[in-house]
Amino acid sequence: MKPPEAPGGTDNRDIWQVSHAANYLTNQACTLGARHIEDGTLRLQFNREVAYYARSIVNDVAQGRKSSERGLQEIKNEQNSLLSQSWEVTQKGVGVIAGALQFATGAGICYGSAGMLCLLAGAPLMAHGANNVYENGRNLWEGKSDTQGPVRKGYHEVAKKMGKGKQAGNMAFGSVDLGMSIYSASRLVLKPDAWRLFRYVRTDYVRAYRSTSVSAFAIDIGADAATTSGMLKEWKNTNE
Repeated sequence: MKPPEAPGGTDNRDIWQVSHAANYLTNQACTLGARHIEDGTLRLQFNREVAYYARSIVNDVAQGRKSSERGLQEIKNEQNSLLSQSWEVTQKGVGVIAGALQFATGAGICYGSAGMLCLLAGAPLMAHGANNVYENGRNLWEGKSDTQGPVRKGYHEVAKKMGKGKQAGNMAFGSVDLGMSIYSASRLVLKPDAWRLFRYVRTDYVRAYRSTSVSAFAIDIGADAATTSGMLKEWKNTNE
């Protein structure tokens, strides 16, 4: 028996599949909108636009203006685009927070070591942290991904003087950033309950990552993963 068809000659089962995918896309947009758009009016407008787009695809398939395969592919492409944008916004947000934590860690090292480790570790951490806050914050605010902070530009200039390109500067910046992140997590800090009237001993100290909150540690790991991903892209571009 021949399956029922819609007025445009399309199999009703195909229309159901496209309609189901369209509903999933609309629900996905609502979830991402709630996560990333604080303004209620803008969030409602975003949800409405995605819903109208999804419904237009269903109507085109039902009227025979598009095949069900094409309709499903267009919906899938929109889903992938929304997820990609969501991930990019999340990365930038994590970058801002991680940069602020870097800056605070650097300031803490300068203060805790009475300036002795400031030049070696504290000041570089503060510089990289401020640079990461600037780059990710501006990228997030302006909706782009190519902002270059003053510290990164400094690496570019050093690479240029060495006869290298910007890719080498970016790789150096990322390597130092990761190295300082590892140092920050593995350095010795006083235990929260350590107290002595005179000099502290080795048992009064613990590795920094052991006294770091789970959320802060997760942010740091996420930022390191984003930095590593960026370095891999730079490496691929250099070797293409």
